[in-house]
Amino acid sequence: MITVSHVMTQGVIHVETGTSAIEAAKTMTVHKIGSVFVKKNDRFVGIVTELDIVRKVVGAERAPYYIPVEEIMSSPIVGIDERRPITEAADLMEQHGTRHLAVLKADEIVGILSVRDLLHPVSIDEF
Repeated sequence: MITVSHVMTQGVIHVETGTSAIEAAKTMTVHKIGSVFVKKNDRFVGIVTELDIVRKVVGAERAPYYIPVEEIMSSPIVGIDERRPITEAADLMEQHGTRHLAVLKADEIVGILSVRDLLHPVSIDEF
């Protein structure tokens, strides 16, 4: 069985509440990732994705310099334990209409799983 821990991206990249959408996008660019978690007072409160920025800022013709991430983030964060099978992760994404899941170990976020990560086993014929 292929578990979430086999295909997830380890590490947690985040921005603080009050960060502008443009700064969140720059953080994603620097780290070559498609989402960042949002933190407030040392607690994760949401996630912002490229799609959030495209749809809720650019597509809505809003100025990205003046839109704080908390206005466009998805909250609460949907998570899955790192030991769960990737089929369960796919079901959870479908159920919640999301393309990203926080990966949890002992109730702490240790990484992220994107819908793209789920393609990895197929590409190496492990599925």
